[in-house]
Amino acid sequence: MSFRVGVDIGGSFTDFAVLDEATSEVKTLKVFSRPDQPGAEVLHGIGALSERYGIEPGRIAYFTHGTTVGVNTVIQRKGLKLALVATRNFADVLELARLRQPNMFDLLSKRPTPLISRDMVFEVDERVRADGSVDSALDPDSVKAALTAASARGAEGIVVSLLHAYRNSDHEAEVKRLALELVPDVPVFCSHEIWPIIREYERTITATISGYVQPRVAHYLGSLQAALKDAGVPSEARVAKSNGGVMTAEQGKTDCVQMILSGTASGVIGASYVAHLCGLKECISLDIGGTSADVALIHDGQPQYGIGEYIGDFQIFIPSVSVTSIGDGGGSIAWVDSFGVLHVGPESAGSNPGPACFGRGGTRPTLTDAFAVCGLIGHAELAYNAVKVDVTCAREAIAGLADTIGRSPEETAEIIIRIAVSGMYSKITGIATRFGIDPPSMALVVFGGAGPMLGCFLARELGMAETVVPTVPGVLSALGGLISDLKNDFIKTVYLDLDNDAAEAMKNALNELRDAALHWLRTDQGYDGPFTIAYSADMRYRGQSFEIETVFSEEIVAAADPVVFAGVFHETHRRLYGHADPKAAIQVISVRLVISGATPKPELPRLVSASSEAEPKRLIDVWLDGAFRRIPVYARTDLLAGHRFAGPAVVSQDDCTTCVPSGFLVRVDEYGNLRVTRGVAL
Repeated sequence: MSFRVGVDIGGSFTDFAVLDEATSEVKTLKVFSRPDQPGAEVLHGIGALSERYGIEPGRIAYFTHGTTVGVNTVIQRKGLKLALVATRNFADVLELARLRQPNMFDLLSKRPTPLISRDMVFEVDERVRADGSVDSALDPDSVKAALTAASARGAEGIVVSLLHAYRNSDHEAEVKRLALELVPDVPVFCSHEIWPIIREYERTITATISGYVQPRVAHYLGSLQAALKDAGVPSEARVAKSNGGVMTAEQGKTDCVQMILSGTASGVIGASYVAHLCGLKECISLDIGGTSADVALIHDGQPQYGIGEYIGDFQIFIPSVSVTSIGDGGGSIAWVDSFGVLHVGPESAGSNPGPACFGRGGTRPTLTDAFAVCGLIGHAELAYNAVKVDVTCAREAIAGLADTIGRSPEETAEIIIRIAVSGMYSKITGIATRFGIDPPSMALVVFGGAGPMLGCFLARELGMAETVVPTVPGVLSALGGLISDLKNDFIKTVYLDLDNDAAEAMKNALNELRDAALHWLRTDQGYDGPFTIAYSADMRYRGQSFEIETVFSEEIVAAADPVVFAGVFHETHRRLYGHADPKAAIQVISVRLVISGATPKPELPRLVSASSEAEPKRLIDVWLDGAFRRIPVYARTDLLAGHRFAGPAVVSQDDCTTCVPSGFLVRVDEYGNLRVTRGVAL
């Protein structure tokens, strides 16, 4: 008997999801995160799995996890001191960026300080044309001068991003060769090796972020590999990727830019799995942890993907699951500004000391403390008995705020909750406007340690049709990593006018990517199972500034018919923008390929059907909607398929607490998901 383990390391808790390969049963666990010792929580959790479930490390046949080490390095600006080697007269690429205001509604907003300061940018003499031909050969003396100056100024890493290296990378490769001779102890990061995309800023910032985080990520993954080996785990560690797939930890050491958004992506993969299971056509996922609240759009059980997601203040231009941060987490701290206005976040209490009600030394009031003061949490073991909610500590933390604003502790706590929900409401309505979606016609899938706690309150404000609480919402991101497929993206810039010759060139380029993809899957990942390949191209009408991704079947690629390629593009353009121009010339900028190798998925058992009404464990007094109320508490483990009950109510379980306001009705479906609706009959 062997087990597959998925781990998600969050700001407050580290979550474990374990799949028994013999029975398809899923077991879960939470332990406190250790930001002071990243990786220590993983070993603690492996020990706890042995104690709680008898799962010995030697029986773990598959191990994958998502981590925030990379993104935290950027946010906290604790990465390498980098130097940038750029083409002469193009040294300001990071300073200029795209010349956009960070906030179009704030005339005083400023662009963030680049990760590489201007005095650490060094120019070299060379020039490659847009078609890949060489205008000016690389001058070795200018390279040696740049590398010497960078070393003298204390460069701990060197990013090489030269003009049009996506078409011809010879000059970048030569700079790297010279660097290995002159400064052999300094790592070198070439933009064409990291992600060879067109447009200088996009390629340069992606390479910069990769180099900035690489040593910390590589050290973390190396330490994790060694620790797992010492603990007796025989399987090779894998790491979740930003695109919703997984790769080996060994590859992650050098290709760390691909895993920088691994934690948030895994959560959306888990939510997509639940949406598919529930038959939800259109839904929004809401992941609320200890630090932040993140949303993503899911269509027909599939997450939406994009390019240009933000890592702190900076965009990164790799394919990734589209996730947007919309608000605060359970550990976000409430505070009053100098004008007497109450705010929530963005500062978080994290896992140490954590919310005051956790009893770990925290004294500042958080969103979780507000729920404790209202009486909505603290009626059962929390986080698998890692936390015993101390309501007295929560009241003491909120009492100061209550005195400041002249309200009772309960009123203040409810105001904190409403402020948090209001911020999320504002962000989601903005997203709805941008993408043309209608939240009232959609379902909301809530997860994370605080997602079920807040989800119904947000759904009430948005007027959403349904709220779905998965069976293990507190550890759904870990489950998402566990069921993610092996997956990798490949890209090649071709820059062609679409004609007969271009169509054949597209086919040849995609075949090259296919060979590289199969080598990655079979050799690098050691996978010999079934796989799928998706083909696409970035295309545009001549004269347009940006491209749209156009998806092609394998048969269309094999035929290499320019008329068919063009027809697919026209139809894609019409679907996105409502119009197309069949007479206009078309350009093919890049071709793309995504390869996926399937991993085992759990077969969640169906619950036994209920033969009687749901019985609450007990009644509790809570402050809700401006008054004290006596409401029932249900144990999640007692609920069976077909059970129904009305809010207000609380549902407690090991990994989180679900709060159901007045006017909501709850139904338990055949898989144990809570299907919460408002204003309709059960």
